[in-house]
Amino acid sequence: MKTFEQELSHLSSLITDMGGMVERQVALAAAAVRERDADAAEQAVKADREVDALERECEQFIIRLLALRQPLAQDLRQIVAALKISGELERIGDYAKNVAKRSLVLAHLDAPFATAGIGHMAELVQENLKEVIDAFGAGDAEKAAAVWRSDEAIDDIYNALFRELITYMMEDARNITSCTHLLFIAKNLERMGDHATNIAEMIYYAARGEPLPEDRPKGGAAGYAPGAEERP
Repeated sequence: MKTFEQELSHLSSLITDMGGMVERQVALAAAAVRERDADAAEQAVKADREVDALERECEQFIIRLLALRQPLAQDLRQIVAALKISGELERIGDYAKNVAKRSLVLAHLDAPFATAGIGHMAELVQENLKEVIDAFGAGDAEKAAAVWRSDEAIDDIYNALFRELITYMMEDARNITSCTHLLFIAKNLERMGDHATNIAEMIYYAARGEPLPEDRPKGGAAGYAPGAEERP
């Protein structure tokens, strides 16, 4: 039988691999929107099946680990965090798939403005995702806390985009369809950022044995719209 340390190392590798897959999926979805790249969109959609399969593998491995090893203290926190993180990564992958699908529709519409804001928001999400996966691999609580704090910038961009897109829709009804797709894309990116901060909280707790000491920083609520949440 493998030693417990080897099993924990294997679990860490599974989560890191899953994080890398999701990172690539987000990058493909962002390229699909930014460059109207249908091939990137199709790849992002197809990648979701691989992410889902790896989540199931992680879950099965963790259940077996808990049943056979009955870990305690930090080991238990680390394993439970890994289980939760795999679920968060799967959700990010679902949102990336949504973005990619909407980009295929958006490619056939006239967007009322350049997608630079969406692109910048996607870059921040990708950066946070990379940093939080690195923090998991290193068990680095401080790096996780930095990702947790940086989510405010993503919220601020989302709120600015929300106001801008609503303005375009009010000015010309012909913009409503394209702007609605852009709103959902922006909301999906904002939710990806939230899930990355959830992962950061779990990493911090696994490493320190205590939650982060303050409420999560959030941007203004200008971009909140009841019913705007899109189910993956």
